[in-house]
Amino acid sequence: MNNWLYALYALILGVVSFFTGEIITFVMLGFILISLNNINATLKKIYKKENEN
Repeated sequence: MNNWLYALYALILGVVSFFTGEIITFVMLGFILISLNNINATLKKIYKKENEN
């Protein structure tokens, strides 16, 4: 997925959380999404490395 798509998701979640009053939830979801993105990137690197051998 592209970075602009992540930014779009973050913007939509930010607007919704602002109107519902759940700013802390938005921040926590942001940390979770960043963590999952890092895990996904690491797993892709491992997968590519294993397929080269």
